[in-house]
Amino acid sequence: MAHRPHPSERVPHGCDRDLFLAELHAFLPENCVLHRQEDLRVYECDGLSAYTRLPWLAVLPETVEQAQTLLRLCHANGVPVVARGAGTGLAGGALPLDNGVLLVLSKLNRILAIDPANRTARVQPGVRNLAISEAAAPFGLYYAPDPSSQIACTIGGNIAENSGGVHCLKYGLTVHNVQQVKMLTMDGELLTLGGSGLDGPGYDLPALAMGSEGMLGVVVEATVRLLPKPPAVQTLLAAFASEEQAGHAVAAVISAGLIPAGLEMMDNLSIRATEAFVHAGYPVEAGAILLCELDGTEEQVAAETERARRILQQAGATEVRLAAGAEQRQRFWAGRKSAFPAVGRLSPDYYCMDGTIPRKRLAEVLGRIAELSKQFGLRVANVFHAGDGNLHPLIFYDANRPGDLDKAEDLGGQILEACVAAGGTITGEHGVGIEKINQMCVQFGSAELEQFHAVKAAFDPQGLLNPGKAIPTLARCAEFGRMHIHGGELPHSDLERF
Repeated sequence: MAHRPHPSERVPHGCDRDLFLAELHAFLPENCVLHRQEDLRVYECDGLSAYTRLPWLAVLPETVEQAQTLLRLCHANGVPVVARGAGTGLAGGALPLDNGVLLVLSKLNRILAIDPANRTARVQPGVRNLAISEAAAPFGLYYAPDPSSQIACTIGGNIAENSGGVHCLKYGLTVHNVQQVKMLTMDGELLTLGGSGLDGPGYDLPALAMGSEGMLGVVVEATVRLLPKPPAVQTLLAAFASEEQAGHAVAAVISAGLIPAGLEMMDNLSIRATEAFVHAGYPVEAGAILLCELDGTEEQVAAETERARRILQQAGATEVRLAAGAEQRQRFWAGRKSAFPAVGRLSPDYYCMDGTIPRKRLAEVLGRIAELSKQFGLRVANVFHAGDGNLHPLIFYDANRPGDLDKAEDLGGQILEACVAAGGTITGEHGVGIEKINQMCVQFGSAELEQFHAVKAAFDPQGLLNPGKAIPTLARCAEFGRMHIHGGELPHSDLERF
């Protein structure tokens, strides 16, 4: 289904397409400029495939200089630009514009340098997340952030969304693992944010770039931190009779002072789907499982594993298994990282949410999600980074059934609002994109939103970079507020608000 932007958030331009194509071909090879419908179709959406739109043009530069020239040309002609990495994002952040250029960065995919002495890597934005660790492995190093899509997602997209992964509890998000970013502004200026050391001079601008969703600039290079591989790793699988018990166990582990490398939770629906898909050895009768991974020195891991086992048993675990070796440990994690595609076998479609709450409210919010699931008549599978309170409810629906997508979105919106009410936030690592833009009006007041717009204007005065995403206008929030308060239904599926 195709969707058009809300008129108030669409950037108009009067640029002639054929003339613009001629200017592009003056500095780009023919195969780097896509304009035929059949070529553009593959770029009509990102991982949020419920929403599609054909881009006006798609451009795949092979060098930073080509990307720079492209941005200057678009800036001069008032043509908006949406940057895209691997297209694995789940919030519609890379949804193209039918009157703008889709800047595809997949050809900027070189690892420029590995510096084992300083434990850093310099990479272009199209480098896959997992490829960094593969290149660093001969030096006994790796890149810590590991989203479930790490085999495909790129570092540029990770920076745009401030991605995390199953080991972010101990090792942090992308923002904690990137030292320097080189970024092109909309008018083609190359900025270097941060430094080559652990702390750069001046304002912490790299942190501003993390999670900015392509609205401030286009990342063309990053210097990332590498960590030494821990000498010892152990993974425990704990089974519980209910999600609430597992939620309380998470709080018990953290309050005891343990900081696992990863602490993940899956409910029964996702356990069954994943076991049938991957055969990871999960107990399919469990109401929920926790995967708890500990790493460090041999002595440290042995002591912490025993402590974690006792805590989990005291919290009500019906079973606690220790991975018998590296192969079983990898199987445990392969199941968790395959949960999204595994759950996709249970329903024609699903809608993946992303909210974050205080850990102590985990059991309470899970109960609220169960209530909402019954209220809307849609099943919800829960898979999430329990250790840092990052929830990923997967809402089952059928796009071929009229009204189902609207209902799924309404349910998702209420889950996010429940996260805010619990003292949390509407996103953890997927970003806002188009998916959560109305819930931004719930999370923030007008003063905060005005400051967000002011920051964007400082980098992109004409509003040409990824317009209509992430930060709602105050007028939009007023409209959403009126409809929300009076019980009206938002026109979700036709996306008239975009």
